[in-house]
Amino acid sequence: QVHIVESGGGVVQAGESLVLSCVVSGPIVGYNDIGWYRQAPGKQRELVATISKFGTAKYGDFVAGRFKISRDEGSNTATLRIENLKFDDTAVYYCRLIDGAGDNWGQGTQVTVSS
Repeated sequence: QVHIVESGGGVVQAGESLVLSCVVSGPIVGYNDIGWYRQAPGKQRELVATISKFGTAKYGDFVAGRFKISRDEGSNTATLRIENLKFDDTAVYYCRLIDGAGDNWGQGTQVTVSS
């Protein structure tokens, strides 16, 4: 059974940077993508970035270069670096694994951007 744990969230000041980590444990089946999504209060969950097993990254339309996703295959860890945090980045950030066996989500990590 796959288990996903996110970490790295917290309260940060606008303009600072933050690194979120997603560790996937358990069997990963075949071709897979690990992605970061976020959900702000009162809004729908939206794609931030995904990265494939082979390192191909895709980003959500709003990203505008401030977000960078990376992946360490050996440790099944996907990292999301966010630069120049803005108030609108306040959200719960979720990690998602899609592989040959299914679709799994983590519990999320809260990011709050303060002044």
